[in-house]
Amino acid sequence: MTFKTLITAAATSALLAGGAFAESHGGKNPMVGGAEMFADKTIVENASQSADHTTLVAAVKAAGLVETLSGEGPFTVFAPTNAAFEKLPEGTVEDLLKPENKEQLTKILTCHVVAADAMSDAIRGMIDDDGGEHPVPTVGGCTLQATYDGDAIMIEDEQGNVANVTVADVDQSNGVVHVIDTVLMPAM
Repeated sequence: MTFKTLITAAATSALLAGGAFAESHGGKNPMVGGAEMFADKTIVENASQSADHTTLVAAVKAAGLVETLSGEGPFTVFAPTNAAFEKLPEGTVEDLLKPENKEQLTKILTCHVVAADAMSDAIRGMIDDDGGEHPVPTVGGCTLQATYDGDAIMIEDEQGNVANVTVADVDQSNGVVHVIDTVLMPAM
């Protein structure tokens, strides 16, 4: 089993311009950033309610990705928290949010998005199938590496940074979100 990737240039261009949910969260909507996340809302609708994702939402808006991530999907989004963005060197976020850096910001953000609906059990299964590490191609052209230890899933970016999934399986109407504690960066 592998993550699905976008296979047409049109789909890639557009991106750049359930069941396990009830088991994972005891049948209740999970809380993220002090807000209840609803499985019948889109990734953008839910993220906009999370106090822990205001930087991510601002970045998605600045990159012009709101419409894309509100679309049908399915998407798996590894969603960095505000604290994850704060770990970047001082001034990085402010620079990325400038209009002249939209292309770089879009690249970084789309390296957090996979064109599939992958719950944590499926991710662990893919890791097992691949002998302990699974390559995760993103819509931004990055290849992340997924591993796990017990129930904890880790995602390594192309620069060797490792993000821990802190909240898994946040079901959305157009995919799933896994909250992470580190911003994933493409090879530069």
